[in-house]
Amino acid sequence: MEKNMATWDRAIRVVLAIIFLYLAITNGGAWWILGILGIVFIVTSIVGFCPLYKVVGFKTAQES
Repeated sequence: MEKNMATWDRAIRVVLAIIFLYLAITNGGAWWILGILGIVFIVTSIVGFCPLYKVVGFKTAQES
């Protein structure tokens, strides 16, 4: 699996994930959807690969 996310992209996703998880935990209800998105953001940040980027042909990582 080729990494398609730059470091800055991964950092932004982690920050958003923390915010989404906080909102999901504190508000409950339908906010759990943001919680799931937050988990997805954390996982994609850890592995450095976003399947959606692959589908649309987008890449923030530099070519090596």
